[in-house]
Amino acid sequence: MAGRLADAVVSRAEERSFLEAQALRHKPARSLSDRCRMILLCADGLQGKKVAERLGVHERTVGKWRRRFVTGRIEGLTDEYRPVR
Repeated sequence: MAGRLADAVVSRAEERSFLEAQALRHKPARSLSDRCRMILLCADGLQGKKVAERLGVHERTVGKWRRRFVTGRIEGLTDEYRPVR
């Protein structure tokens, strides 16, 4: 039984350099650097399951950020606005 086909992550040179810089920085929000690491590993051809194991996150988390990157590119990796109560 074949699994669902994941969205292909192809990063352009300028996007890849941004992702690499954010993944290595200590100052940005940890969540952004973690998302950048996920996308870089996906762009290198690793399956979502392997990326999740390597980074210690759930496979669905990797899938979510992969889809957001494919549709929204770099801007898709930022947190969405959440209204305050």
